[in-house]
Amino acid sequence: MRSIYLTSPRQYKGTYSLSMIEFSLCAKSLELDGCDTIMFTSKQAVISAEAIDSSWKKLPCVAIGPATKKQIESLGAEVIYQPKEYYGSNLAKDIVDRFKNRKLLYLRPKEVSFDSKSYLSKFGISLKEQIIYETRCKTYQDRDRPLDGSIIIFTSPSTIHCFLKNFSWDMSYKAVVIGRATLKHLPANIQAEVSSKPTIDACVVKAFEISKNLD
Repeated sequence: MRSIYLTSPRQYKGTYSLSMIEFSLCAKSLELDGCDTIMFTSKQAVISAEAIDSSWKKLPCVAIGPATKKQIESLGAEVIYQPKEYYGSNLAKDIVDRFKNRKLLYLRPKEVSFDSKSYLSKFGISLKEQIIYETRCKTYQDRDRPLDGSIIIFTSPSTIHCFLKNFSWDMSYKAVVIGRATLKHLPANIQAEVSSKPTIDACVVKAFEISKNLD
């Protein structure tokens, strides 16, 4: 059985926790005036919004990803739409088709992998953005390096960046990524398997499948 390391802050049975990121708020209030719909692209964005001002829940939400939707609903807010497609221009086109007449507020992290605002502006949609949290890398020592032959699960571009900031990549490792947007952030010399769904659960399933096939 190969060792499986999960780089997300979440812990999961059967994997080693090697969280690469930590979060901090970078807004003291939410800019809700003039908006009628909120867009979230991560569970952490929802958690951050709640910590800043719980009145965001008065507005309906667009949820990108099942974990985001679950977090919104767990706090008592309404999800009016969850796109089937989670990536870049395909996702933006989905928003154009369904929400052209809405006044969207995108509560987002400091760094994103796709510039939704610029893309949507081409179609006449004015997307208001507010940065409410940022992601920082955790620091590890070389003694914390994953064992040779391990399977490393990356759940965001940030986890890739922070992992490679801490450790050099060993070619005996196998990588699993949560989606195509994350895959693009891996160096060209690192091959990876993409999970069947953009969820941590699906990543873990894929990692166990790879481990079983290799052993």
